[in-house]
Amino acid sequence: MIATSTAVEPPLALLAELTHRCPLRCPYCSNPLALERAGTELDTAAWRRVLSEAAALGVLQVHFSGGEPLARRDLASLVAHAAQAGLYGNLITSGIGLDAARMAALAGAGLEHVQLSLQDSDPGQGDRVAGLAGAQAQKYRAAQLVRDAGLPLTVNAVVHRQNLGRLQDMIELALQLGADRLEIAHVQYYGWALKNRAALLPSREQLAQATTLVEAARVRLKGVMVIDYVVPDYYARRPKACMGGWGRRFLNVIPSGTVLPCHAAETLSGMRFPNVGAASLAEIWHNDPAFARFRGTDWMPDPCRGCERREIDWGGCRCQAFALTGDAARTDPACALSPDHELLAAARTETALPAPEFVYRQHSAVVRRASEHVSPAP
Repeated sequence: MIATSTAVEPPLALLAELTHRCPLRCPYCSNPLALERAGTELDTAAWRRVLSEAAALGVLQVHFSGGEPLARRDLASLVAHAAQAGLYGNLITSGIGLDAARMAALAGAGLEHVQLSLQDSDPGQGDRVAGLAGAQAQKYRAAQLVRDAGLPLTVNAVVHRQNLGRLQDMIELALQLGADRLEIAHVQYYGWALKNRAALLPSREQLAQATTLVEAARVRLKGVMVIDYVVPDYYARRPKACMGGWGRRFLNVIPSGTVLPCHAAETLSGMRFPNVGAASLAEIWHNDPAFARFRGTDWMPDPCRGCERREIDWGGCRCQAFALTGDAARTDPACALSPDHELLAAARTETALPAPEFVYRQHSAVVRRASEHVSPAP
């Protein structure tokens, strides 16, 4: 008989989504389709309380994210508060809006690491994906500012069917930008990315070529730049342990103060998630029903219930199960043992069709075509 884990350990990391405001409109954005307005964001005092509660709960790292966290004028003060509380502070940014004065303020406040997004190696294509002319050039300047400040830099390169042909160039660009680490992450299909899946999902051949290229680059650049690689679940036979398991190692506070077990959990319609305005992070982490719903293994259906990997992958991703089947409690279709595994094969047929135009992330309920904003791909 396989033992069941019931102990609730402290979370390791907090994703602090300070705002959904962002100058970019990436079609794979991890923010929800219904974006929070500036008027609903937690104020400075509330965010400071959240950071203090996170440190008291046992959190070790805080990732300042968004949207674009640089849109918050109080970012440096929040970084300073996190540092004073003993939290390792990481900034996840597009780099848009970062200048020398803000970089100096952030470094002086105790920021310890920066993750900079990269949409492509080709500036024109990078701007097209970002939905903002001139975005790529600003990213280059931001990378230089980070290095000048003496902070370690990770480049986050999101890859998909429309940029995988330039993956080698993206690796070389990350080197040129002075990255200590490169995260090559295939798009994961929730929210905006699910809306754009037909435009983003790579073919099996593209994936195989990319994986071979990454493996060779890891060997070649060992000791120079660390390369992390996240493959798309749509070609998997076993699911990933999403976020290390639901409610086990990670929590996410969104701009309004709602607390989630993962960044995509809001897609699970029918679930109610708590807010820091009504309860402390400790109360939420240990006692909230939403955090307990898929924690551990007791909730699992067959075939997960009797699987020897059930405390390795924790049943896979609840948000992916919901996105594909409409039921968050089903086995993740990424698992070959799932009765819904063929749903992924059906989705992969989209890769044989021409890629449709992007539906860009934006606050407005009316989405506009990419060609209305930036030049189309040649």
